[in-house]
Order: sequence, then structure tokens, then C-alpha cells
Amino acid sequence: MLVFSMAGLVVGLAVGLTGVGGGSLMTPLLILVFGFAPSAAIGTDLLYAAGTKGFGTWLHGRQQTVHWRAVILMASGSLPSALLTIAWLHFVGLHPWVEHLMTVTLCVAIIATAILTLLRKRLSAHMTTDNLHDSGLPEGLWRWRSVITVVGGIVLGVLVTLSSVGAGVLGTTMLLLLYPRLSAIRIVGTDIAHAVPLTLVAGIGHLSLGTTNLPVLGFLLLGSVPGIYLGTRLGIRLPDVWLRPILSVLLLVIGAGMLFDSVRSLVGAG
Repeated sequence: MLVFSMAGLVVGLAVGLTGVGGGSLMTPLLILVFGFAPSAAIGTDLLYAAGTKGFGTWLHGRQQTVHWRAVILMASGSLPSALLTIAWLHFVGLHPWVEHLMTVTLCVAIIATAILTLLRKRLSAHMTTDNLHDSGLPEGLWRWRSVITVVGGIVLGVLVTLSSVGAGVLGTTMLLLLYPRLSAIRIVGTDIAHAVPLTLVAGIGHLSLGTTNLPVLGFLLLGSVPGIYLGTRLGIRLPDVWLRPILSVLLLVIGAGMLFDSVRSLVGAG
């Protein structure tokens, strides 16, 4: 079982170095390397994410680097949609086609994460221009920002529950676009604060489905905590200019490869 602690260490190191969410790395690792079924990998990773990000939320809360109104708006959409998605999974059952749906959703989320990781700095530079409303948004978009935040939360709730990916890079990108005047540290703190209840609710839902491996979860957390610490310390010294592109290309290869295999197996089964 110590091999899972090593996996947690590697993923934690990557998260600390790049800031990319662990779900886009851990879930494919559990599926491709350890042979987990998609539902089992997703269920285990959701509680893994809740555990690793809980401490981060506490730290950001103490430092007052969380935009709590944005967290509430996102959660008002994401938590109900996560619960409805879990209820739907209970209703339809974990049939092979549901496992395929989870795999395809996971692949699409990983590919989107890779692309947005590459584009994050360009998006940030574009949205911090000063020729906009005081909020940093065009006037019309600013009026609808709260509604869009809730709708974005709904999408994240479904996506995270079906794939365990999205609460990190996708959530951060949404906040970056809708709240461009927030500092980088408040963007990160707000995203983490929202990710904890979302992954916890979705993770408990998967636990009720029987798709969570609790012993493996414990070993993953055992390795990830020192990994995130080491990665954060090393990240200060290593150039971000090549770390993110390398990880993005790796995620694109993993996501595209898994998507191709899933579609091919689905067509073959048909």
C-alpha cells in the first residue's frame, strides 16, 4: 500500500510546483497505473481533494484572502447540482455506459484544464486592463456577474461529481474572468474555499455509492501532504515558464489518449 503514498507524494509535488489541481493528475493515475474503475478513482480522488484543500482553506481564511460572497454564489449552484448528480447516479446505477460517461467527462475536463493552464497568464493580462467598469468587467457583464457565477457553479458541480476534475483550474479561470480585480492570492483562496465543500459533498455522495476506497485514500493523503510542501518550496526556485507547458502537454496526451481508448471501446462494444 506504500506505493499509493508514493503516488500521493508525486501528485502533491506536482501540485505544489505548478498549482494545477490534483484531480487532473490523481484520477488518471489511479485508472491507468493502478487499474481502478473510473467511478472508484473519481470517488476516492474527491475525498482526497477535500482533505488536501481543507488545510489550505483554513490558512487562506486566517489571511483574509477569500472572497466569501463569490464562494457562496458558486456553492449555491455547485452543491445542489452535485447532490442532483449523485441522486441521478443512484437512480441509474453504475452501468458500463455510466462508467464510459465518467471517463469521457474526465477526459474532456483534463483537456480543458491543460489548455487553460497554458492560457492562464494571457487571460490574466487581458482581464487586468483599466478600460472597463470599476469591477474590471464590461458594464453589461458586471450586471449579470452574480447570476453567471451561480450558473458556473452549477456546471462545476456536475463536472466535478462526474470526473473529480474542474474545481481547481476551471474554477480559478472562471473567477479570473468574472472577478478580474481580485488579487492572485484571493483568486486562489476563493477557489480553494469553494472546492472543499464541493469535493466533500460529491465525495460523500460517491461514498454512498460504494465507489470510494478508504484505505487507499489514507495512504494517498499520507504522501500528498509532504509532497505539496516540498513542491511549494521548490516552486519558488524553479522557472514557471517551462513547468506549466510541460505539465499541460502531459495532461493533453493523457486526456486525448484516454478519450480515444474510451470511444474506441464504446464503438467496439456497440
